[in-house]
Amino acid sequence: MSLQTARHPDPVDPIFRGLAFAAATTLLLTLGGLIIALFIGGWPAISKFGFGFLTSSSWNPVTEVYGAAGPIVGTLITAVLSLTIALPIAVCVSVFLTQYCPKAIAQPISTAIELLAGIPSIVYGMWGLFVFAPWFARTIQLPILTNLDPESFWGKLLAGVPNGANIFTASIVLAIMILPYMSAVFRELFRSIPPQVREAAFGLGCTSFEVVGSVLIPYVKKGMIGVVMLGFGRALGETMAVTFIIGNSHRFPDSLFASGSTLASTIANEFNEASGVHLASLIALGLVLFLITFTVLAIARALLSSQRY
Repeated sequence: MSLQTARHPDPVDPIFRGLAFAAATTLLLTLGGLIIALFIGGWPAISKFGFGFLTSSSWNPVTEVYGAAGPIVGTLITAVLSLTIALPIAVCVSVFLTQYCPKAIAQPISTAIELLAGIPSIVYGMWGLFVFAPWFARTIQLPILTNLDPESFWGKLLAGVPNGANIFTASIVLAIMILPYMSAVFRELFRSIPPQVREAAFGLGCTSFEVVGSVLIPYVKKGMIGVVMLGFGRALGETMAVTFIIGNSHRFPDSLFASGSTLASTIANEFNEASGVHLASLIALGLVLFLITFTVLAIARALLSSQRY
């Protein structure tokens, strides 16, 4: 910096600093305004039903009785199931790409994963409704229901109408949607590990499986937990794909093959025709979804900030 510049500061600097401050605070104000708008819009339902709004599974627009328990449980079950399916596959894909895959095909596979992450959710939903659900009902659900005793444990766990539109198929579609995102982030985590760590493990005589399981994964385990939480948050808020295939029933789900609903699918299905307490109940569902997702992402952020490489 020259002496002339030091004596006469650039007049653009205060303007740039003000624009940066305005951009940052605008996001914070937008977040605060969103929470206030959801609370005000959902207040008629919150004040009418109280805490029972969260514990009741009744959802009847005719009698004006609304409860969020069914959609809340449906949201948590589909998110947990999809994460259970996607997590081991995403870890295997990322380990293969970073440790075993020849460089000649690693980049094409990585590009394909990134393209899968960019496909709109409505495309996944249409594929699930018109292709996957009929196939699942015909080749998996119907044979299982035919051969199981309805009174047995498995018969009750897998009971449901064999049409392919249920919580389990919605979870599989959700798993396919979050899998590319989780694989891509896991891959970057493994790439961030210094090569000396892996080479030292091999130098001590470890096998490839031992290097991955005992050295590489523990090295980035906190970051991996953060990725898992981010994938969980993505699954919680997914709307269109789930709306297509979950069956959209407000009752409490009592089996894996039962139809159900999520917070997002309920809002998407009924918002256009709602008014009065019905509309307020849907906005309250949005507030509940926001708080659940915000909590999950806050936990993920805390875990990621504690990661040290």
